[in-house]
Amino acid sequence: MSDPFTDETAVAYEDGVYEDGNALAGPLSEIFAVDITAAQGCCTGCGATGPIARLRVYGPAPGLVARCPECGQVVLRLVRGPDSAWLDLRGTVSLRIRLGE
Repeated sequence: MSDPFTDETAVAYEDGVYEDGNALAGPLSEIFAVDITAAQGCCTGCGATGPIARLRVYGPAPGLVARCPECGQVVLRLVRGPDSAWLDLRGTVSLRIRLGE
């Protein structure tokens, strides 16, 4: 199967038509054992830090694209196939996941 992230400009998204990062909770729960929407991410574009739930999520097809609410940089891309998932975090400097309190 080819790389689903090779051409991120192939799909045009309407400006202002997005969901917040909470839309990633279900799809990412298949990959992570913790609620990743509460994790703190840092954008490679502008350095803004905040919970994944603040991201602006576009989709659903061909996958979910999450952009920084400050600068619009693509922070995360998630494509789900029938038996695999591809997660691209190259727009994220770091991801801080809180463990047990």
